[in-house]
Amino acid sequence: MLLALTFLSRGRLWFLLLVAALIAAYVVMQLRRKEYAVRFTNLALLDSIAPKRPGWRRHVPATAFILAMIALVTAFAQPARPVKVPRERATVVMAIDVSLSMEATDVEPNRILAAQEAAKSFVDLVPTRLNLGLVAFSGVAQVLVSPTTDHALLKRSIDNLQLGPRTAVGEAIFASLGSIASVATEPGQPPPPGRIVLMSDGETTVGRPNELATKAATDAKVQVSTIAFGTDEGYVVVEGRNIPVPVNREALSQIAEVTGGRAFEAGTARELRRVYADIGSSIGYRTEEREITSWLVGLALAFALAAAAGSLLWTSRLP
Repeated sequence: MLLALTFLSRGRLWFLLLVAALIAAYVVMQLRRKEYAVRFTNLALLDSIAPKRPGWRRHVPATAFILAMIALVTAFAQPARPVKVPRERATVVMAIDVSLSMEATDVEPNRILAAQEAAKSFVDLVPTRLNLGLVAFSGVAQVLVSPTTDHALLKRSIDNLQLGPRTAVGEAIFASLGSIASVATEPGQPPPPGRIVLMSDGETTVGRPNELATKAATDAKVQVSTIAFGTDEGYVVVEGRNIPVPVNREALSQIAEVTGGRAFEAGTARELRRVYADIGSSIGYRTEEREITSWLVGLALAFALAAAAGSLLWTSRLP
């Protein structure tokens, strides 16, 4: 936790040098006290006139006092730690490839069933206040669910995905952009940030090219994160023949790079769920710096009280 701390007023940490000087002074005083005791040659007389000291316990109040000072200086520097906070406004559109290549069984039980389960787990990870939409694409792209906070509806629609011929990645991006733009906003309020999560196992074979789609996404300031799903060993059976359906990772990576999104690869159902979880964390939440000054002030108070209690107990006076 301490390694994750940041300080809003870092310059105030220089006061710790004063605490270090206080520690040094205490150590010097203890060494001098021992030296004086050794110089007093009549040890029997010294033992009879000197008060009984509590041995190592006499250092406890001083140690607690030093720790209180360290905690107070740290609090004075306004420490903060990163905290994940759900976004209040955002629109995320999931674009899922439903081309016939998704029947390939290189991912158990097959690509489309694994994709459906992972996509539903993504829905569960995203904060309920976010608008989620669903676009399915093969040779054409269809908006199956306009952005909504009804995440149960989205999961039912994912279960009902149907496969079709050919692949239109570019059209999927255009349909997703239109779905994001359709979200109503209050007068005078800027539109909520939009993101597209596009999962595909192939390359564009029909429709507008990827380059036009990525330019439109860039102009709209919408990032597209892509997931290349499947393996190079995937194939589908067509009229008794095995037709290879390898994943075009380069094309999907290019889409993410141009739009400022992130490119992922998933070769198994488990990897796909992990990727969706990563995307859900980055899209659904933002990181804020939260001050923890009050916690450190409370810690300093506890140390100060410990110092006072120890001093009263063993020396019958306050430090």
